[in-house]
Amino acid sequence: MVELRKIDSENLWDAVKLTVEEAQKPFVATNADSLLTAYASALAGRTAVPYGVYDGDTMVGFVMLAFGWLGGGDDPPIAADSYCFWRFMIDKRYQGRGYGRQALRASLDYMRTRPWGPAEYCWLTYVAGNEAAAALYRSEGFRETGETIGKELVCVLKL
Repeated sequence: MVELRKIDSENLWDAVKLTVEEAQKPFVATNADSLLTAYASALAGRTAVPYGVYDGDTMVGFVMLAFGWLGGGDDPPIAADSYCFWRFMIDKRYQGRGYGRQALRASLDYMRTRPWGPAEYCWLTYVAGNEAAAALYRSEGFRETGETIGKELVCVLKL
């Protein structure tokens, strides 16, 4: 079973070193980019918190969870008072072992505790054409809204 642990000075570089397969890179931001985004979001007063996905003492992936508006002006209307599963990746060495599904479920379970405020929904986006992500999200109950942000499709789940 996986566990989410906040990224801090002790595990920061472990998160930065994680990577995906070359064919997946068009679909996933680097963890360095995600950490910079989390920092900038915090400075702007928004909530974006990065976590390592752990199996025991081994970081196998990375997620970033958010609450409310992300900023940038292209958030879907549902973002105002909702949680967001903003960034997500499992390192190429650990893919195909069920960590992705476990990490998604652990993230949703955490959001259901309402750590940053009350919310009825969680939303996310994925790049059109990323069928592995689409299948995972649909299997956990996310539904596409018909909205897009650039090349990304917006999906929503009632918490």
